[in-house]
Amino acid sequence: MFDRVIRNDRTLTQETSRREFLRSSSMGFGWLAFAGLANPLIAGAAPESQWASPQSTLNFAPRAKRVIFLFMDGGVSHVDSFDPKPELTSLHGQPAKWKPDPLSQSVSAGRKWLGSPWKFQQHGESGLWVSDLFPKAAKVIDDLCVIRSLTGESPLHGAQSLLMHTGRSIAAAPSMGSWISYGLGQENEQLPGYVLLNNDWIPNGGFQNFASSFLPATHQATLVRAKGTPVDNITAADPASVQRAKLDFLREQDSAFARTQGDSDAIESSIRNYETAAQMQTVVPGLCDVSGETAETQKLYGVDRDNDFDKFYALQCLRARRLVEAGVRFIEITCPSTHANNSPWDQHGALRLRHAENARITDQPVAALIIDLKRRGLLDETLVVWAGEMGRTPHSSGDDGRDHHVSGYTIWMAGGGIRGGMTFGATDEMGMSAVENRLNIHDIHATILHQLGLDHERLTFRFGGRDMRLTDVHGRVIHEILT
Repeated sequence: MFDRVIRNDRTLTQETSRREFLRSSSMGFGWLAFAGLANPLIAGAAPESQWASPQSTLNFAPRAKRVIFLFMDGGVSHVDSFDPKPELTSLHGQPAKWKPDPLSQSVSAGRKWLGSPWKFQQHGESGLWVSDLFPKAAKVIDDLCVIRSLTGESPLHGAQSLLMHTGRSIAAAPSMGSWISYGLGQENEQLPGYVLLNNDWIPNGGFQNFASSFLPATHQATLVRAKGTPVDNITAADPASVQRAKLDFLREQDSAFARTQGDSDAIESSIRNYETAAQMQTVVPGLCDVSGETAETQKLYGVDRDNDFDKFYALQCLRARRLVEAGVRFIEITCPSTHANNSPWDQHGALRLRHAENARITDQPVAALIIDLKRRGLLDETLVVWAGEMGRTPHSSGDDGRDHHVSGYTIWMAGGGIRGGMTFGATDEMGMSAVENRLNIHDIHATILHQLGLDHERLTFRFGGRDMRLTDVHGRVIHEILT
């Protein structure tokens, strides 16, 4: 964390690397002390304690230690899931007319209101409404805070996906996971701070959704696949001495080059990446292998399901819980795409077929994740966020599809000091526009950081002549949903 203080204090400069400074000062005793701290076997301490962020980096007491982001790429229809609209149902098939909203797509001829084909019922002690699309989520609804008034910036997948991930609707900005890893540091030196559990589909916006951009490269996402080998090049060389020799050679070369540079952040990140990768070899294969989980737990998630899309998404959700236990700071799970040329939840047509298919794939594992975290005492310290980049229009040009919608849509949050069994915000009677407690994605980001003990206005990085932050110049903490 020392390099962060140096970079953000404009009165100080860094002309040599930290490693070179420690090697060359006080006859190398600083380097010797660092080696002891960096090696838990020498220091005699638990591995997860070595890279924990010092309390001085936190702005206030955190309610959560880690985040699991369940990204529903393409946009789940809010009026078919958690935001019932009886008026919409009663006007089904009639010409669509609505009040102007700067974020709404313009009215085009022939569009009609499209009522939900799924029935809504109240569930749990809270009596929150959930559609038949999500019967498993309905069983954990008392743990969820359903936000019905989120808005975006434009009805474009790529821009909205980047906005959800990075706080910018254009590329070249750090991901939310990268900011969190940077702000909190690694809790476990053997694992990266940010893991992407991918399901063979990269959301619109591409890998820019998960990149560290101008933050040090150590904070970008490490990809773990659902199928096949989870992580490339993760098997250690045989014999181990060969691997050790390669790492020592790379470290020597990088350190020598760093001594010639006035600003060696990138080189330092490269050295740290090598070290993390080597340490990952001892733990990642075991974390990805869920065969040691009880049959009851595997059945709870649905790892035993027959369909590949179903069981692999379930596998990634179970891995997420294991990574949380191991101390990873930020974990994102993407959805698989079962059909070509569209994002998983992007149903301009075939709404009944594809929304039902996506719900079947994700509903059981997501609910199982909430149940499993809760029974292990991890939900209170783990913030779970379920969100797409947008919602779907309450109107349609046909009779079985919805288009992009950003003037009011739904996400939910759970755990990590979030009040469960409540809704926040509201859209109008047709589900067109947020009319109560209107929020934007910067507010969501500010709230996530707040629950982790980070002030979104103070978590900054000097770049391009200004102090950059995840929320840019926007964002407020949604205190109304906090316990």
